[in-house]
Amino acid sequence: MASLRELRAALTAAGVDALWVSDPANVRALSGFSSGKDGKVLVTGDSATLYTDARYTVQAQEESRLPQVIARPPETYQDAAARVQGQRVGFEAEHLTVAGLEALRAHWNATLVPTRGLVESVRLVKSPEEVQAIRAAQAIADRVFEAVRPTIQAGVRELDVALALELGLRRAGAEVGFDVIVASGPRGAMPHGVASERVIEDGDLVTIDFGARVQGYHSDMTRTVAVGKPSEALCRVYRAVLEAETAAVAAIRPGVKAGDLDALARGILERHGLAEAFAHSLGHGVGLSIHEGPSLRAGSEDVLEPGMVVTVEPGAYLPGVGGVRIEDLVLVTESGHEVLSRAPKEQL
Repeated sequence: MASLRELRAALTAAGVDALWVSDPANVRALSGFSSGKDGKVLVTGDSATLYTDARYTVQAQEESRLPQVIARPPETYQDAAARVQGQRVGFEAEHLTVAGLEALRAHWNATLVPTRGLVESVRLVKSPEEVQAIRAAQAIADRVFEAVRPTIQAGVRELDVALALELGLRRAGAEVGFDVIVASGPRGAMPHGVASERVIEDGDLVTIDFGARVQGYHSDMTRTVAVGKPSEALCRVYRAVLEAETAAVAAIRPGVKAGDLDALARGILERHGLAEAFAHSLGHGVGLSIHEGPSLRAGSEDVLEPGMVVTVEPGAYLPGVGGVRIEDLVLVTESGHEVLSRAPKEQL
C-alpha cells in the first residue's frame, strides 16, 4: 500500500493541504479497496477517509484500512466539505472529470488546485507484499504461455490463441490484465495489434503480449515466436531486437537513469538499421496499473531504485512485412536486478 506519510510530504511540496483522490488505482493504493472506480479518498494533514456507497459497505469494511463514509453524492461532498473548509485541496487533473470538479466547487469552500502524479510518486517503489503479488501474476503468465505455446501453429486464428491465453489465466485464478495482443505475419508491424480473425501462416513471426492480474497487481510479458521457418530477413530483425533487449536488461541496477536504458537499446537497433522501426519507448513501470512510473523513454530523468518493477520491451515494426517485440518484467534489487518473466525466448 502507498505510504500516507510519504504522500503527505508530497502534498506539502506541491503546496496543498489535502488531496481528493479519484483515480481507481490510486484509491486502491491508499485504501486497499479493490473497487476503486466506485470510491474516492480524501487525504488531509491528519486523516484519510474512503468514500463509497452502500453497495460496498461490507466489502469496504473487509478490505480497507481507512475509515469509511458510506454515502452517495451530494452527501459525499457535504461530509468532506467540513474536512477541507478554507484549505487548498489538490485534485487529480488527469482523472477528475469536469463534472466532478464542478460538483466539488459547488459544495466546498476550498481552493481547488490541479495536481499530477502525487500518489503515483509514492507508488514507484513497491513493498515486499506488492512485489510478491506481481511475482505471482508473472508466474501464472509464464505457466500459461508454456501451455499455449505448442498450439501456436499455422492454420490457427489469432483469436484462438488469445482465447487460450485468457482461459488459462482465469483457470489459474488470475484476471486477464489487459487486451491480449496476438499479431502475426504483417500484423506484427502493429505494436498494439490485438488478436484478430487472421489465420497464422507458415513462416510467420507471431507477437504475443499479455499479462495476469493478481490481487490487483499486473504482470506484463511479450514473446515473439516463429511458426515454421521465417525468412532470414525477419530472423535478422528478431536477433537485433533480442540483442537490444538483453543488453538493456543487463544494465538495470539502482542509480541508472531510465532514459539511458532507452538510449542503450535504441543505439543497438540503430546499428542494425532499425532506428526508425523502434516506434515506442523502451518500457514502463508495472503495478496496480499496467503502465505507470518510472518511464523508460528517451530523455526520461527517472532514476531506478530498489523495489521498482519495470518492463524492458524494445521492438521493430516494418509495415507490410511484420514485426518483433521482446519484453521482460524486471525487479530492481539492491545489487542489480531480477528478471521475473521466465518464459524462454526463441533463438532464431
